[in-house]
Amino acid sequence: MKDIHSLLAALHRPRLLMRAARIGAQDYRRATTLPRLLGYGLLPRHADALVRLVDMEREMEQQRTDSDPCYSVIAHVDVLIAIVAEARELRATTSGPQPI
Repeated sequence: MKDIHSLLAALHRPRLLMRAARIGAQDYRRATTLPRLLGYGLLPRHADALVRLVDMEREMEQQRTDSDPCYSVIAHVDVLIAIVAEARELRATTSGPQPI
């Protein structure tokens, strides 16, 4: 199984989708978005949430490329927003304190 950094590095999506996700990630609220996307209960750690979100996004990307009538660009961007924001949080927590 790939580690989370490899999964994120391999994620290549259309520029417009990623731009929307980066803009939306500025207003990301983990406590409200993750339960809606992953189900209610205890919030998972950033890495665990990312693995689940990447799996969800992979299915949405397959729907998009297959021109599936059930595909929702809004839902896809919502998941991408969560991925971008969770990746930022994971990076911030694993990098530790920055020297002054």
